[in-house]
Amino acid sequence: MSAGKPEPTGNPLTHAVKLARETVPPMHPAGRPFVLGGVVATLALRRFSKRLGVVGALATVATAAFFREPKRVPPTRPGLAVASGDGLVSLIEEATPPPELGLTAEPRMRVSIFLSVFDVHVQRLPATGVIERVAYRPGKFLSADLDKASEDNERNSVLMRTEDGHELVVVQIAGLVARRILCEIREGDKATIGDTYGIIRFGSRVDLYLPPGSKVLVSKGQRTVGGETVLAELPVTHPEG
Repeated sequence: MSAGKPEPTGNPLTHAVKLARETVPPMHPAGRPFVLGGVVATLALRRFSKRLGVVGALATVATAAFFREPKRVPPTRPGLAVASGDGLVSLIEEATPPPELGLTAEPRMRVSIFLSVFDVHVQRLPATGVIERVAYRPGKFLSADLDKASEDNERNSVLMRTEDGHELVVVQIAGLVARRILCEIREGDKATIGDTYGIIRFGSRVDLYLPPGSKVLVSKGQRTVGGETVLAELPVTHPEG
C-alpha cells in the first residue's frame, strides 16, 4: 500500500451502528415498561390522528431519555467519594443522618445534589466497600430542592463502609413529581464505586453524608456527573503498627 493512502474503514453500516451505540446511552431496565407502553399508545393514537401519533412518539422518546443510563468511568485514586447522581449541588452543610439507619445523632457534612427532570436519574455508588444497611421510609413529596425535603420526603437510605473503614450514607429522596424510589442493592452486597444501584422517578435529590475529617471538593451551584465527579476526599487512615 502506498504511503499516505488511508486504511480501509470497514463496513460503513457496522461503523454507523457502533457509533450509534457509543452516542446513544443505554436505558435502565426500569424504563422498559414505560417505553413499551408509550410505543403501544403511539401506535394506537396514530390510527386516529397522525398529529396525536407524533405527540405520542415524542413523549415516548422523552421517557426513554429520562431512563438513560450512560456509561461512566470513576476515578481510580483511592480515598475518594464521587457523586451519586447527575445534577446541581444545592446544599453543603452539616446535618444528622437519617435516624432509621441507627447511627449516632451527630451532625456530619452533607452534600445534596438536586436532579431536575432533564438530568440522568440513576443513582451510583459513591465508593467501593460493603453495604451495611438499607432503610426505606415513606413520606411527603415536597420539592426536592427544599432543605426540609431531607426530613419530610419519601426516602431510601443506604449505609456503606468503604475499604478503608469509613462510613458513608447516601440517601435517595423523592421529589415533587417523583412517586417511586427503586433501590437494587441489599445489606451485605459488595459495593463498587460508580456502579448503578437505583433510580428515582421523576425529579429527585441525592444526599451524601461524609465521615468527619472529609474534605469537600465541590461548591454550591456546581454541576456533577454521577459516578465521576469527586465530591470529597475521605480522611486518611493510618494502619496500626
